[in-house]
Amino acid sequence: MSDDHNNQVFRVGLTGGIASGKSTVADMFSALGIPVIDTDVIAREVVLPGRPALDEIRRRFGDTVFGAEGGLDRKKMRKLVFSDAEARHDLETILHPRIGDAVRRQAATGGGPYQVIVVPLLVGSPLMQFVDRILVVDCDEETQIQRLMARDRETVGQAQRVLSAQASRKARLAIADDVINNEQNLQKTLERVKGLDENYRSLATATYPHGQAPETP
Repeated sequence: MSDDHNNQVFRVGLTGGIASGKSTVADMFSALGIPVIDTDVIAREVVLPGRPALDEIRRRFGDTVFGAEGGLDRKKMRKLVFSDAEARHDLETILHPRIGDAVRRQAATGGGPYQVIVVPLLVGSPLMQFVDRILVVDCDEETQIQRLMARDRETVGQAQRVLSAQASRKARLAIADDVINNEQNLQKTLERVKGLDENYRSLATATYPHGQAPETP
């Protein structure tokens, strides 16, 4: 159960490996009227020019991961952190506390019958204690690699390094309360999302029967 009972909003942590289809599933929940808080979106916001995190990244990594206009070059940074475990840890130390704080602020005012919190790296994250239920979007690693190569023009080797830097498929499935197999067609995925939506609405009412979600500002 969520560690933040004051707001009494049921929260579903949505996770999955890279290129598993998390964004597609999140969009489906959003279309059903469910507030979606996406940590990938927040991660981009906390490194915008002028933000303290950007200064910390420059001090730690230097100018090599910055573009000509002074902004973070996400492709260079991604290549670095997926090939260097220490660099990845240092980046996460800078970003994750800020991302967690932003998630909690948005959730406190997000309203909704329940909320979906998209956290790609949920395994082992403090945000595991913030959600009431965990939904894993799953597909096999070969599908992930093919999607990565098509979407991001990654080489096979780089795609494999990205996968190896994340929690394993087995580790993700081990924390799952619910699973969506996203190797099926989109219609089947949508049907599964609609079924889960009905279940989550019922669970939200049962978990917080006297609670009232805050109004969306």
